[in-house]
Amino acid sequence: MEGEPKPSDELSRFLDSGIYELHNSNAVFIDPVRVLNRSYTRFRVSPSTYYSRFFEYEHPAQESNPSSNPKKRKRKSKKKDRSLNEKEQAAEKRHQEAVPLLLKAHESLLGAADFPAIMSKIRSVFCSSAELSGGEEHSFIELGKVWQAPLYDITLDFKSSLLENETDNGENRINERRVLPIFHNLVVNDKPEDVEAEFLKRHYILPRLSCFYMSDLGQIRNIVPAASESGFNLIVIDPPWENGSARQKSVYPTLPNRYFLSLPIKQLTHTGGALVALWVTNREKLRNFVEKELFPAWGVRYISTLYWLKVKGDGSLISDLGLFHHRPYECLLLGYCNGNEMDSGCLSEFMPIKDKRIIISIPGGYSRKPPIGELLLEHVPGVKSARCIELFAREMLGGWVSWGNEPLHFQDLRYFETVNM
Repeated sequence: MEGEPKPSDELSRFLDSGIYELHNSNAVFIDPVRVLNRSYTRFRVSPSTYYSRFFEYEHPAQESNPSSNPKKRKRKSKKKDRSLNEKEQAAEKRHQEAVPLLLKAHESLLGAADFPAIMSKIRSVFCSSAELSGGEEHSFIELGKVWQAPLYDITLDFKSSLLENETDNGENRINERRVLPIFHNLVVNDKPEDVEAEFLKRHYILPRLSCFYMSDLGQIRNIVPAASESGFNLIVIDPPWENGSARQKSVYPTLPNRYFLSLPIKQLTHTGGALVALWVTNREKLRNFVEKELFPAWGVRYISTLYWLKVKGDGSLISDLGLFHHRPYECLLLGYCNGNEMDSGCLSEFMPIKDKRIIISIPGGYSRKPPIGELLLEHVPGVKSARCIELFAREMLGGWVSWGNEPLHFQDLRYFETVNM
């Protein structure tokens, strides 16, 4: 069709950015590994560790044999045998409204001219035999609770860039080391390249121009800027909502909903306003809480909902859309928080957000969200370049502030590969 980019051009842009716009659809496919790697210079996120859960999909013979899991069949039939309560009916209504949009987006992905090439490029750097190595990771949540926490330091090892025409024999590089408290302190990498850090004999990679503040919820107000001019224009929040799956797997501790009412979103907002992006589960009770209590308490006006549709390495959905639980998508609720200089009239000054936009990707580790910040930047009010922060972060991004009680979780060296310079 005239005016549309050639598939080769679109594929080339995808290989550079990790983002592929699906034409004639309100959807976009992203490769989180490619997006994340734009924050690094000397290291790369390992596709093998990122995609270990859903790249190797089930054999068709297993999928066609329903008797292989009688418990699942029994649980599914039990759900059909009883009527849904009021909240379940409301959740089912939301789901049924989303299904046609999700199916259309998925069909657009499978029908894209570049789809085979996209998956082939992802597969070419994936090694299913690779395993995480390096021993047991630190539990920052537990370490932050012990009496020695204020005494723990992290060492940042900055290596200067080589001068032109010099060889890397180790003599021409001048190292700068910074030793900083790791808890209740803003740890900054102010260099335009990634830096390796060491804490208790384990190594971590901090992306370029990034910083983190590691603390529990009780110290979150320490990251509130002294002046609103230094506030944030994009605030992404991934709270540890109470849910049975996280509790059973003991992946991370959860908190009751009321704890999140105290988040200082208004105080974190830039004077020119902020776009707030909140990850939520598909529970109707939670959606009601956000709409009726949480957003009003934060001073956030709801704008739209985005869907994250999860696929396997062959493009198939990670689970059936018809399942009542474990649906193959999550929701991202977007809203605006007014700053001192922002009113409703300012919303027309930047690109409006498409409602019910769909982001498709292969998931990473449990609770690991795809890096969607770049997709939101064009909708952010206030100054350019935007100041961005993620709350309850378990991963860092170049140019962002990351706060939470384990923002270094996925920064462990075991999740990275070294680039041959």
